[in-house]
Amino acid sequence: MDYFVEKHSVVRKIWGNSDMILFIFAGASAEFALNKAVDWLYFTGKLPSDPLGRLFSTVSYARAIVFAEREAAYKAIDSIAAIHANVENKRGANIPDWAYRDVLFMLIDYSIRACELLDNKLSEAEKQEAFDVFYRVGVRMGLKGLPQTFTEFEKMRQEHLQENMKYSNFTKDLFLQYRKHLGAVRYRILIESQILVMPPQVRQLLGFRHLSFLAPVIPPYRIIKKLRVDRILKALILPSAYKKQIEALDVVPY
Repeated sequence: MDYFVEKHSVVRKIWGNSDMILFIFAGASAEFALNKAVDWLYFTGKLPSDPLGRLFSTVSYARAIVFAEREAAYKAIDSIAAIHANVENKRGANIPDWAYRDVLFMLIDYSIRACELLDNKLSEAEKQEAFDVFYRVGVRMGLKGLPQTFTEFEKMRQEHLQENMKYSNFTKDLFLQYRKHLGAVRYRILIESQILVMPPQVRQLLGFRHLSFLAPVIPPYRIIKKLRVDRILKALILPSAYKKQIEALDVVPY
């Protein structure tokens, strides 16, 4: 079969691992709150009203793309583009091109960061591979101004981090919503997880410390994973209402 992402791709490895996906969500949830285009998320109301539900919705689209045959992946990408076009029509304005690029850049960057945090350092070829997958998503969506290589991406990523983020009332409110939906303990775990993967610019704007209290937990992670007790830990950490969705995050990559 002709798949959008090769069966043995590192991207399948990342997006078939629930722990890595949760760290991708943690990092992106922090950066989304700082993005200068975050008002678009408030226009739909979906993220602030149900941040966890938004996570699993995003994951389902990512999986539809990463693990699908090429034509099915194209349909999923086209669906995403149509949803955004509908929101733009309702608001009577266009989402900025740089905001679309920011989302792709987050998916690329946090995919790499999550994998290197929980598994191993990626080679330049693997990083290029991760870039290539989401670059093709952007091309299919018709996005403009995309970098052509991973090296170009790294430069543009830094520029976007410098130019497209600020701490605003939206930032403050989103973190209040995270706390409301997660509860005090789980919210604390989210913050510590964010610290582990976020770039320095994000950490600085949020006023977070450099070291996470979860850092000592990472080394024994591989042992925990091998003993298959990680699902028990996730069940304790994440709300029971999402038990089935959490279990479904782990898939056989090929």
